[in-house]
Amino acid sequence: MPHSVSPESSPSTSQEDSVLPDAPSPDLVEEEEQVAENKESLTKDISSLDGAVKLESKPDVKLEDLFDDDDSDDDEFPTSSAVGGKVESSPPAEPVQLAPSAKFSDPEVMLAFYQRLFPFRYLFQWLNHSMKPSKDFAHREFAFTLQNDALRKDILRLNPSRFEIGPVYSTNPRDRKLLRKSSAFRPLAKELVFDIDLTDYDEIRTCCDKANICHKCWSFVTMAIKVVDVALREDFGFEHIMWVYSGRRGAHAWISDKRAREMDDARRRAVAGYLEVIKGGSQSGKKVNVKRPLHPHLSRSLDILKEHFQTDILEVQDPWASSEKTDRLLQLLPDKALNDSLRKKWDSAPGRSSASKWADIDALAKAGASRTLDGTALRDAKQDIVLEYTYPRLDVEVSKKQIHLLKSPFVVHPGTGRVCVPIDLKRLEKFDPLGVPTVTELLGEIDEWDVANKKSEDGEEKKIQDYEKTSLKPYVEYFKTHIAGLLRDERGVKREREDGDAMEF
Repeated sequence: MPHSVSPESSPSTSQEDSVLPDAPSPDLVEEEEQVAENKESLTKDISSLDGAVKLESKPDVKLEDLFDDDDSDDDEFPTSSAVGGKVESSPPAEPVQLAPSAKFSDPEVMLAFYQRLFPFRYLFQWLNHSMKPSKDFAHREFAFTLQNDALRKDILRLNPSRFEIGPVYSTNPRDRKLLRKSSAFRPLAKELVFDIDLTDYDEIRTCCDKANICHKCWSFVTMAIKVVDVALREDFGFEHIMWVYSGRRGAHAWISDKRAREMDDARRRAVAGYLEVIKGGSQSGKKVNVKRPLHPHLSRSLDILKEHFQTDILEVQDPWASSEKTDRLLQLLPDKALNDSLRKKWDSAPGRSSASKWADIDALAKAGASRTLDGTALRDAKQDIVLEYTYPRLDVEVSKKQIHLLKSPFVVHPGTGRVCVPIDLKRLEKFDPLGVPTVTELLGEIDEWDVANKKSEDGEEKKIQDYEKTSLKPYVEYFKTHIAGLLRDERGVKREREDGDAMEF
């Protein structure tokens, strides 16, 4: 079950000269005073409250001490089997010994993954929006899913099967029970997120269903990413958008722009509503009901999706191959006489492909199959059909509230063993969800690299992080590039605010 915890608090260091934590609001100062007063009289140990984990505050801790994976991971275990190896990380642990038949869900496999491969430092920088520890990270909520019922140190200690990321709160989440008023504990910021899940496409994908996926139906995710990403960038002006493979059958978008993080729930609902077009469950009727003339966002989406409709839908999915599915298509067309002519033609040719049936609509319309046919209504109906079969099917509830938890990038999916890696949009068409490495494959790659590059006794070698020895490297490098752009803009925003304050007299 998930346990909500907060990261270890730490003071600012001097690693970034121009970036300072935001000054707390008067309300926040009052809340922190309440916490201080209540701490003096509290006799109950914080660690017993609702499974929350108590994290000690260390005034002299440095960033390097919080995330020492850049410096010491290679020394922690000579091999992923760690036979006879000594754990150098804190807290101390016994050597991890992996059996040859170890599975990705085994606790020792997960522990080795966190100790050797998980990019703690870069995850911190991404969520903290600065190189200096700040409240953006210290007041962040994390929910750990444990195997049986300071971020790096606590993950190594708890060894969760996965963990999820929540919002930044008005005070440290571990102190929520110390406040006099429950309303004083409130979310302040969180990345705007979107969730695409292929199970929402089960009524239109013909190759797979439920949790199963293949390369054919992954094209639905590709289409969705294209449409949503361009809308977020061009219509809302967001820049720092990262798409992450969910580990099995979908993808998540994380928008880290400051404007996006600070959106309240009403604005998040508005953005989600703007992007939501497909409405209604599998038993509902027409799922696309949009006004004419089409909104520019929908016109642009059709331009993006029309090629995918011809290839990925008509040719690959062949959605109207059966008579039952053909009836669904006819229900979406506006003219009864045309429908009767199409049904007669298709009944006489049971094996007719979906691509041919789609072409038949225009062919019979031009041949005068219906004297009452409205050409504009037919055009609109066909556009709606294209949207119904290609437009993103978003789980909008994930996007509407700050408090919604979402699985962290780079965790291991407990059902597949695959790592939740970021997706490089420059190579979106080439992304292979079935080719994403599993945790056991990655640990094996470390051993293979170490054997192939074993140094001589007198030789010296450059320090190589374990992820660089594996197929996880390009994903971590992409993550680092994304973070660099985010931090660069965050520094600019803070400088502008400081300069503006300095001009006031």
